[in-house]
Amino acid sequence: MSAGLLYAASAGFEAARQVSVLPQGHRSRRLHGHSFLARIRCALPPGWAPFAGGEVDRLRTELQAAVAELDYQHLNDQLDQPTDENLARWLRQRLQVPGLEQVGIQSTAHEGVDLDLDGQAHVWRRYLFQSAHQLPHVPLGHKCGRMHGHGFEVIVHANKNVGGADLSIDYDHLDALWAPLHDMLDYRCLNDLPGMDNPTSEMLSSWLWQQLQPALPELSWITVYETGSCGANFDGQHYRIWKDFTLDSALRLKNAPEGSPLRRIHGHTYTLRLHLRAPLDQVRGWTVDFGDVKALFNPIFKALDHRPLHEQDGLADCDTATLAQWVLTQARKQLPQLDRVDLYETRGCGAIVSAGGQGPALPL
Repeated sequence: MSAGLLYAASAGFEAARQVSVLPQGHRSRRLHGHSFLARIRCALPPGWAPFAGGEVDRLRTELQAAVAELDYQHLNDQLDQPTDENLARWLRQRLQVPGLEQVGIQSTAHEGVDLDLDGQAHVWRRYLFQSAHQLPHVPLGHKCGRMHGHGFEVIVHANKNVGGADLSIDYDHLDALWAPLHDMLDYRCLNDLPGMDNPTSEMLSSWLWQQLQPALPELSWITVYETGSCGANFDGQHYRIWKDFTLDSALRLKNAPEGSPLRRIHGHTYTLRLHLRAPLDQVRGWTVDFGDVKALFNPIFKALDHRPLHEQDGLADCDTATLAQWVLTQARKQLPQLDRVDLYETRGCGAIVSAGGQGPALPL
C-alpha cells in the first residue's frame, strides 16, 4: 500500500448467539455468549470530524452507537446466522462513515475476522506454547545467545473471498491443522526441531509457514510473538517485525472548541507499535535486532513519555494522527526500515500511518 493514513476505532458488546450453519455437534450450534469486540479502519476525508484532530473521538462515538443495538442481545433476533462474518457485514451496513476500509469482529481474545469492502475475509486464530531456544549466531555477549525461554504466541492468518457466504474458514479447521504443530513446539527446545538450528522469531515464522501452507492454501501471514511486546510476521516472501511501547503522556488538542473536554489537559496510556521491514540477515537470521530498535528509538520515547505532548517542539497538534506521523518522520532518521506506526490512545482507537506495506491487522 502506498503511504497513507487510516483511523481506527473499536467498541465492545456482550451478546449471545447460535450458529446453525455449522456442522451437527459443533459447540457453537448451542446457545452461547461472547464478549465481542468490533473494530473498524477508515480513510477519513478532511473535514469529516467537527474539528481537525477530532476524528478518533467521533469515529469511536459512531461505532459505539452502532454496536449498542447488539449489546446484551440475542444476535439471532437480528441475524439468522450471526457468524463473525455476518456481524461484520451487519455493522458495515449501519455505519454511516466515509472511507470505511475494514470491519472486524473479534469474538474472543484468540480469534476473529476482518472483512474488507471486496468481500475478502481475513480470518485469524491465536495459539500459545511454552518453549526454549538459543540463538547461535548473535554477537558475542548478546543475551539471546544463552539458552532461555518464552511463552510464545502464534497467530495464523488466512484470507478467503467469501462473497456473501455466512462463513469463510471455521476456526476449528485451523485448530485441527495447528494441533500436530503444538505437539512439536510446546514444552520443547526449538533448536531441536529439524531445520530450526537458528530459531529467531523470523525463522520460526517461515518454518511454520512451510508446515501449514500446503494444507492451508488460504494462509496469508504467520505472526510470531516472542514476547508480549515484539514479534515477527512472514507472508511467504517478506519478513516484518514490530516492537511495542507504552507512553504515559499528557496532552490537550489545540483545535478543539472551547468547552470541549479534549481542549482541557488530559492524558492517555498510549500503545505505540513500530513496524519494520528489511531483508533477512542470512547470518543472524533476523531482520533487525529488537534490542537495536529499542535503543535507537529511545531518544524519541524519552521525549514523549511522561511529558506534556502539547509542549513538544515541531508537533503541530497532539491528536493521534499528527503524533503518529511525527513519530514516523523522526524515527525513520535512525530506523530507515520503519514503514508503519500504529498509535492507540485507548484500546483499538487511534491512527495508523504507513510509508509502505500495511502488513496484517494484529489483534487487540
